[in-house]
Amino acid sequence: MLPMQQLETYFGLSRFTDWPNAQGLNALMKLKGSLHVPNFICQSELAESDDYYEQIIHQQHIIPTRPNSWHDLFNGLIWLQFPQTKRLLNQQHVEDIEQYGLSPRTLRRNNLTHFDECGVIVTYERSEVFSQLIENVKQHQWHAVFVDNRQYWGNEINSFIFGHANLEMLLHPFIGLTGKFLAVEVDSLFSSLSYKKQVAELDIRLVSHIQKTDLFSTQKPLSPMPLLGIPDVWDANNDPEFYDNTDYFRPKPSPKSASKNDK
Repeated sequence: MLPMQQLETYFGLSRFTDWPNAQGLNALMKLKGSLHVPNFICQSELAESDDYYEQIIHQQHIIPTRPNSWHDLFNGLIWLQFPQTKRLLNQQHVEDIEQYGLSPRTLRRNNLTHFDECGVIVTYERSEVFSQLIENVKQHQWHAVFVDNRQYWGNEINSFIFGHANLEMLLHPFIGLTGKFLAVEVDSLFSSLSYKKQVAELDIRLVSHIQKTDLFSTQKPLSPMPLLGIPDVWDANNDPEFYDNTDYFRPKPSPKSASKNDK
């Protein structure tokens, strides 16, 4: 499975004989020389506080981490790969909390959470062909995206699971598993870079894109993507008939039905 292979390539997780937990994540941080990452701390070691999770990270420069938790482990691994992006998401959460309070959650905080938990980044090299493919994704033309142009995936087009909740769910994949996708244009040599260099460049590009567009302050900034349809994510999608399941690979709703759902 591609996302787990990427994590193994980057971190060598199979070397661990015990659950990494906060201590293991801190060791990986030192090993990888990850910058801009707060220290991980076991949840049980936290002092009593009324502060919200995002406030603790921002103010105390620590990341509360529950022991033996896949969810928190994957969150930590995303921090280590995309530290600048994760810091920006945290900063924007805290800005809204300070301005509007914890409840009700703002539009931006809801969008930030969707991306943090379920985000999938699709990079595409600068070309009219690949720009059109990204538009096909937005229009839910799944057969064109995943079957007719399958040869581009893993080459000019690449996917990166950013959402740690989706990484956890990929441990036990199920039809219906969906991410929120964000497209990022990259240079023509991006696919030839090592995975480590790809995520380092992508981290910079994500921060720039989010800041320039004020992405998460907009209505529905992310489009759905059936995760199990991405080539190499699940073996079953090697069969083109896999994409015939329109309950999973749904056509784009008509504007009329979409407006009803928004009400």
